[in-house]
Amino acid sequence: MNTTHEPVYYDHGTPAERWDRAQLFFAAKDYAAAARVLGGLVEEVPEQTGPRLLLARSYYHSAQLWRAETELRTIVERDPVEHYARLMLGRTLQRQGRHEEAETHLRIASALAGDFGER
Repeated sequence: MNTTHEPVYYDHGTPAERWDRAQLFFAAKDYAAAARVLGGLVEEVPEQTGPRLLLARSYYHSAQLWRAETELRTIVERDPVEHYARLMLGRTLQRQGRHEEAETHLRIASALAGDFGER
């Protein structure tokens, strides 16, 4: 099989078609394929949070934690009150064994979600 055409599949179509394709891959738990589609989409529309957040989630679920962290930090820098990005960043840091750093983000995520219970 000729693999030189493989990237074309991931990059083919309009941004909306690629977004749909990435969501299908993610739903099918093919996180690596979702990340391949989303990587190009995020480069094309870096200001959009949705594709970047799904890219971070794809990286997280495929254990590419440093990549997930990078994407999540970009989101949080742009939008400090993005609750889900804070939560995911905290969980990503936990998986890396960086518990103290994770706790800060998890507390902020809880506060943003209106969860003021004892931690």
